[in-house]
Amino acid sequence: MTTYFDINLDLTAEDKAIRDEAHKFAKEVMRPLGREIDAMPAEEVVSEKSPLWDFLRQAYELGFHKAVFPKEVGGLGCTPIQSHLYMEELVWGNIGLCGCVLLACWPYIKVLETGNQELINEFVVPFCNCDDGSMTGCWGITEPAHGSDTLNIGEKFFTDPKLQGQLQARLDGDEYVLNGQKSAWVSCAPFASHGMMNVFIEPSLGMAGGGVCILPLDLPGVKKGAALEKVGQRDLPQGELFFDNVRIPKRWMFYTPENYVDSIKGNLGFGNTAMTLFALGLSRAAFEEAYAYAKERVQGGKPLVEHYAMKIRIHRMFAAVEAIRAFSRALWNLNMRISPVAYEYAYAGKTFCSETARDVIEEAVQIFGANGLTKEYYIEKLWRDSRALTIEDGENLTLNRLGGHLLNETFPRRKVNQLF
Repeated sequence: MTTYFDINLDLTAEDKAIRDEAHKFAKEVMRPLGREIDAMPAEEVVSEKSPLWDFLRQAYELGFHKAVFPKEVGGLGCTPIQSHLYMEELVWGNIGLCGCVLLACWPYIKVLETGNQELINEFVVPFCNCDDGSMTGCWGITEPAHGSDTLNIGEKFFTDPKLQGQLQARLDGDEYVLNGQKSAWVSCAPFASHGMMNVFIEPSLGMAGGGVCILPLDLPGVKKGAALEKVGQRDLPQGELFFDNVRIPKRWMFYTPENYVDSIKGNLGFGNTAMTLFALGLSRAAFEEAYAYAKERVQGGKPLVEHYAMKIRIHRMFAAVEAIRAFSRALWNLNMRISPVAYEYAYAGKTFCSETARDVIEEAVQIFGANGLTKEYYIEKLWRDSRALTIEDGENLTLNRLGGHLLNETFPRRKVNQLF
């Protein structure tokens, strides 16, 4: 079952065509491929014969990787509503594979935001012109010893020199020299061609003394760890990255300690805006699975959906999904159009949408009963895939604290520049 009624009555024919094309791809390619990859060992998913590469090729041929980029750099120039529509469908099809496409473009989006034409020509334009899935990105911020440490702006320890990042960058003439590592949770790291790395430049500032750079991951001294075995989102390969005296030009470091805190706010703001889409696609998929099952499963002499209590449960799930969609769509439309992003809204959106989605998916499993715990039914995979929602891109309690701290700086007014 797929519901195509949309509360937004002003969708154009082009909007609907983009949505429908994405849904077709999600249903015919992503759903079956996701089930196949989910059953594979992590190392096989990133092996030469993996079906993942054919998926990326098809997704790139359709332009999903560059849809949000302006036409001036080779992108498709999709409007915010169009990109939200197609990504909802891709997540509905498979959250991990959609993550591969979204995270593939992440470093290049951040480079584009700098407005540095030299970097844009060097990295963004080639990415938008890539149509075979060979140029992909990843974002390395989390480290083995630092998860929420990297995000806790406003806490005293954030600027304590005793707390040091594990990927250090030392300026040597016109180059930075990188040494250290990133944790196994770097999405797309096992196959990415390029990486955006949060590094630490000024030890006296603690975690606030960082920078952000972009670099090819085939440079001398870069080593990729094994693909991570995990419970859910197994179709989104993740793994460690190691750096041993890796030299990069100074120009590739596009954030330094002077504006590093702003970079954290912006990167997390954009990332958590995208996380609301993950929550939407998963919760909608779970709702549709549960609704279809409730119409087929007979108990007490009639289908579950005809029972009084079940009607209430189904309608509450429906309302929750629509609430996620409304918040997500409004937030995406906002943060795709202004600079800097409204990060306080993004953190609120991610925490609300991910927790509401978890409630919907838990209820969906409950409707399936014991069947919901078996791999025979798709709801089991959605359940596993959803478990990371409240952890990834910032653990929810950490984001709530950070959002509350930053809200005091911006509420009730904030000055932004409108991009479009």
